[in-house]
Parts: sequence; structure tokens; C-alpha cells
Amino acid sequence: MALADVVNALCRDCFSTDIAGDLCAACGSPRTLGHAELHDLSIAHIDCDAFYAAVEKRDDPSLRDRPLIIGGGRRGVVSTACYMARIYGVRSAMPMFKALKACPDAVVRKPDMKKYAAVSREIRTLMLDLTPLVEPLSIDEAFLDLTGTARVHHASPAATLARLARRIETDIGVTISVGLSYNKFLAKLASDLDKPRGFAVIGRAEAVEFLAPRPVSDIYGVGKAFAGRLAADGIRTFADLRRHDETELMRRYGVIGKRLRAFADGRDTRAVNPDGERKSVSTETTFNDDIAGFDELARILWRLSEDVSATLKEKRIAGRTVTLKLRTADFRVHTRSHTLDHLTQLAGTIYHAAEPLLRREADGRRRFRLIGVGMSGLDGERDTDPPDLLDQNRAKRRQIEGALDRIRARYGKTSIGEGRGFGSNSRKQRDQDR
Repeated sequence: MALADVVNALCRDCFSTDIAGDLCAACGSPRTLGHAELHDLSIAHIDCDAFYAAVEKRDDPSLRDRPLIIGGGRRGVVSTACYMARIYGVRSAMPMFKALKACPDAVVRKPDMKKYAAVSREIRTLMLDLTPLVEPLSIDEAFLDLTGTARVHHASPAATLARLARRIETDIGVTISVGLSYNKFLAKLASDLDKPRGFAVIGRAEAVEFLAPRPVSDIYGVGKAFAGRLAADGIRTFADLRRHDETELMRRYGVIGKRLRAFADGRDTRAVNPDGERKSVSTETTFNDDIAGFDELARILWRLSEDVSATLKEKRIAGRTVTLKLRTADFRVHTRSHTLDHLTQLAGTIYHAAEPLLRREADGRRRFRLIGVGMSGLDGERDTDPPDLLDQNRAKRRQIEGALDRIRARYGKTSIGEGRGFGSNSRKQRDQDR
């Protein structure tokens, strides 16, 4: 069906609704949209296209026609790659040596997070000009709820989003892809359908049919291991999920079974929440040379625990679950967790929860290329690290860390530290992929 036959159509370049065939009658652009529900949908997911690489190409025109990889050197992994590099098979999280083998002519740049954060704030400001209901997911993506904004902007949410995409490209110099639907789950799926510079729509009428052949791994929370478990039970697609009722899925898989069934029907009741809770705080580092020894790994773990602690204190939040992450020399990732009986912000508490997990893994027989630590189960800082009759040192640790924090605030982060964070190689093994 030609777009001219669709009542709701829009040119993404000049925003005209006069579409002739598949082209815009006003400007001749082929970048047109048509959907029966186009002007009735208001939940959007916006995803910047190869964001880090796009910012670097914007700032250095000599990179425009060259494959570009943003990453942490040969020992690191790919943070992102431009679409030209992706043609060669380069992907995010790929080991750098594999990426350069696939695309030996690529230019490699280390991430400049300060610059990317500044560009992200510019984009966020433009989003907030459209609606206060902006829920950031990361530095380069966000949900928007434009319900009720048509009277303010004198345009449907679809037309408003098309204008936003043009403005970001013109004023900021990077491109975005837009997914538009009636809930967050489908909007996020849609934003990935037509990259880069895409705009895809999933309406109520076709949602179940659209989802039916897609893999269940499209559902957030369904990782490789859980997808394998579902496959073993004969559930590989959304159509497979729909053959089971909610009660059966919850009996098999617990609370997530309810979410699986809802998403299989195209249902998602989550609101776009501008005050969405942060799910975790973490940091990690990749080593120049693989490390097997527990003592050296423990020294690095302490420094990372201090970094996580500092972020928690800065954000005025606390966590309950400590997670240790290790990547072996053969790129296998191992995660181990321990849940505390109280919320904490203290580096010492984080370290002492993670240290036994590390000791069990660092047995001297395996070498590691990366270590990380994180906190989840986050909440406000109220009732953090309460006094404990069984742990008389907790109050003392809190006093000591408080004193150290005040010194660092006045004289700088590296002005003082505990002895366990220093060793023969501690300065050499600085964070590369933080």
C-alpha cells in the first residue's frame, strides 16, 4: 500500500502531510512515514545512533568517511563503533584485538566521557522542551511521554518527534532513531527497527502479530542463560509464550512469568518516569597484563570499592547487594554477588563483602584481564550503615571514611588513601575502561 493511501502520513524532512505515492509531494523526500495510528501514539524511545562515534566524527571531519572505533586500546573492548565499522562485523563489547582484526583500517579513539556527557545534556534539554516526562536510560537514550502535548506544540507527537530529530541533527550534529508506540516496551523495540536516522511505529492493531515471530530475548531481563532455560521448555518466540497462560508461566519462572505473558500480548503498564530509580552503581578496570595473584587483584578491588562508595555518597544513595565481576584471559565473564543485611555507602563494607567472593575465584590457576565491583538494591541514604552490636567497628569505619572524604573534598581525590590500595603495581594498573 502506497503511503498516499494511508490517512495518517508525514514527511520527516519538511513535516508535510501531503504524500504522493511514497514521496513527499511538497519537497520530494522519500523519508516519509505512514501508519493508521501515527497521530494517536505518544510513547517514544529515542536512541542516538553510534553516539560516541558520531560525536567524534562531528568534531573531526577527517573521520567522516573512515571506520571509527571508540574503545580502550588493544587490551580493552569496543565501547561503540560507527556504522561503517559495523559493516566489517565490529560490535560493542567486542575485544579490541578482534575488532581490529575484522577492520584493520579503523581509526581508534579512546572515549571522552566528559564531552559525550555534555552533548547528552544538550539533547536532554531539547527533549525537555517538548515534555517534562523524559526518562533517561543511559547517556544516549531516553523514553518520552508526549501524551497531551498536541495542543501545546500544535502538532501530533509523531510530528513533534520528527521535528526534534531534525533539530538534533541540525543544531547538535548527531542523529537519532525514534521508536513510537503506545507503551515503553514496544517503543524501545521500534527504535531499533530502522537505524540509523530511523523512525519506526508499532501500533495496537499489529502489536501481537509483530511480536509473534520475535525471540523472547527481546524482553529486558531475559539474558542468555534465561533464554536457554526458556528454549529448553520449548519457548523461543513470543508466539510460544502466548501458548501458556500467566499462571503457568509464574509457576515455572516466578514473578517474571507475569511480565513475559504481558509483553507477549503487547502489554506494558510502566509509566514514563522522569525520576526513574537508578538500578546499580558500578565501576571496572581492564589490565594491561593479565593478573592471577589474589593480593594484586584485592588492591585493585579496594580502589574500585572506594570509587563506588564515592558515587553512592555523591548521589546520596546506598546499596544492599555487592556484585563482583571478573573477566578471564579467554574473555569469559564471571559474576558473584552477596546481599548485606543493611544498606551501605562505605568502601570498607563493599570491599569486605566482595573480598571473599574474589578469594574463591582468584585461586592462582586462572588469569584475569578485568575486575569490577558494583552495588544494586539501591535506596536513599537514610538508615545507611546502622550501628550493630555484632560489628562494633562499623561506626569507627564510618568515622574514618568520613574524615578521608572531607580531606579528599578539600585537597583532591588522590590526596589520601588507605594503605591496602597501594602496591608494587598499583600505579601501573590504572583504569582504562572505567
